[in-house]
Amino acid sequence: MKELIDFKEKIDKDKLEEVCKSIKDGSVIVFPTETVYGIGANALDKSAVKKIFMAKNRPTDNPLIVHISNYDMLDKVVSNVTKYEKILMDKFWPGPLTIILPKKEEIPNIVTCNLDTVGVRMPSNKIAINIIEKSGVPIAAPSANISGKPSGTLVTDIVDELKDRVDYIIDGGISDIGLESTVVKLDNDVVKILRPGAITKEDILSTGLNVVLDKHLFKDVQENEKVASPGMKHRHYAPKVKTILVYSNDEKKEYDRICDIINENNNKKISILGFNENKEKYINKPNVKFMCIGSKHDLNSVAKNVFTVLRKVDKYDLDLSIIEGVEKQGIGLAIMNRLTRACGYNVIEL
Repeated sequence: MKELIDFKEKIDKDKLEEVCKSIKDGSVIVFPTETVYGIGANALDKSAVKKIFMAKNRPTDNPLIVHISNYDMLDKVVSNVTKYEKILMDKFWPGPLTIILPKKEEIPNIVTCNLDTVGVRMPSNKIAINIIEKSGVPIAAPSANISGKPSGTLVTDIVDELKDRVDYIIDGGISDIGLESTVVKLDNDVVKILRPGAITKEDILSTGLNVVLDKHLFKDVQENEKVASPGMKHRHYAPKVKTILVYSNDEKKEYDRICDIINENNNKKISILGFNENKEKYINKPNVKFMCIGSKHDLNSVAKNVFTVLRKVDKYDLDLSIIEGVEKQGIGLAIMNRLTRACGYNVIEL
């Protein structure tokens, strides 16, 4: 790494110029977006994009999202935009929505894993927009983490694992949202959600378009299946320790089941990733470490905290981790999607 640059308080114009010039020269950078941190490079430069896959140890069948700063740049990336896709852009861009669109030949096949479509979004984070705008090229960027690990929402969470793999790391503070963007693909006026995020099913329905959920949101993709979106295939967001997700809309039933698991593993060291309101239920249990993921009455706080807490699990000598789930409504759908994958589909729903 050439430099860790702090843009939390103010964007240094000279440093911005230096970073953007390096992107045009083929560098790989870590930079903030409103969702999570990204690890990015010039999307038009095949060699630079290859460095992203190498830096992350990313499987080469997991496509990247291309980030743009304006609609002129969109025209250079995709070959067609329908009136329905334009409705979503007008409503949610700039913001945490990725739309799968037919790509132009200028986008190298390595970006899309040989698909003829590409995921595109226009972030709202001012640092991200400034970097894309100043560099003058679309930036291909997956989440900033080693593949399989939880995504990075704080530079302090990811600097050690990525500092020897990238050229620059830009510190923009904690991510506003904490979960990766919603990814959608349209079939006329039907919006299929391939990966849920902060733009919810309910938000999209408010545009008058129809919405369906992809069958793989809570089900693994087969090894030989191609995917149009990142976050659908391969191990994701996962601590090393065995992890179980438990959810019921009956709080007593959920608590009793978690206690059963604790009792069944009374000779093991266990963490509970749970809500602040439930802390007192668990803190005095022997061999149990309680780790707060936020308030059950504020799922935006859970979304913001969950990856950082998942990363903390592996810092302790644990045998088992249990996570309290949430209702699959609103942003809760995205939270449960990430937690389900973090647990390797080891889920108990009561």
